Amino acid sequence: MKIEAKGLSLRLGGKPILRDIDIALSAGEMVGLIGPNGAGKTTLLRVLADLITPDSGQVRYDGLSAQSFGRKELARRIAFLAQGGAVHWSMRAEALVGLGRLPHRQPFAGENEADRAAITRALAATDATAFADRTVETLSGGERMRVLLARALAVEASILLADEPLAALDPLHQLEVMELLHRTAAGGTGVAVILHDLTLAARFCDRLILLDRGRLIADGSPGSVLSDANLAAVFGIIAARGSEAGAPYLLPWRRLTSEQPRHDRP
Repeated sequence: MKIEAKGLSLRLGGKPILRDIDIALSAGEMVGLIGPNGAGKTTLLRVLADLITPDSGQVRYDGLSAQSFGRKELARRIAFLAQGGAVHWSMRAEALVGLGRLPHRQPFAGENEADRAAITRALAATDATAFADRTVETLSGGERMRVLLARALAVEASILLADEPLAALDPLHQLEVMELLHRTAAGGTGVAVILHDLTLAARFCDRLILLDRGRLIADGSPGSVLSDANLAAVFGIIAARGSEAGAPYLLPWRRLTSEQPRHDRP
């Protein structure tokens, strides 16, 4: 599947949240959405998932509108992992993951062999099998996020949209989730993920989309998007750079001082 968005604009409470955004997501690539708090990243992801209707512009799914594609078929093709990891009812972790299979089932039908296999794969992929039988309220924040990621993976969709899946995870599981998302993209699924860790974004993403104040600032390879000029203009920081095993990395190192120039942001 390919998602193409053109001219997306949206105001909420009279405030512009998205301003004339053009982007595309394709199968087999891992795209990181980055930018400061309030840049419009979550809103953009929700528009792409057909959860919010923009004021202007359009989103096409393999060339079709969401209405033409059909809500049930779209639910099979796009998996959405929301920010925060809130679960408002008590249920076993395995049952929660099973909710990801609902788009594939007929009304009132139970799980079939394909559903159970997908649930098992998703739990294993997120290192959540050990607490599959625990109820959600007994899980830590990090464990809950891994279960919710497993639910999204259980859909086995063409596109996975993930809003800050690293929140509440320790460094080991942050690396494991990024490796998992990268493998998922390499297996043919399109992955778009909101990230605040620029180091992990640079290391694992094939492409980065940089937003600031609702505008698209840059869209391209991590090396081109995470330029010194963009980091200074958008984030107000200077990065330290290096390489490990032949791969470049960067670390947010210090704030710009008042004596250092910072380009006016749009």
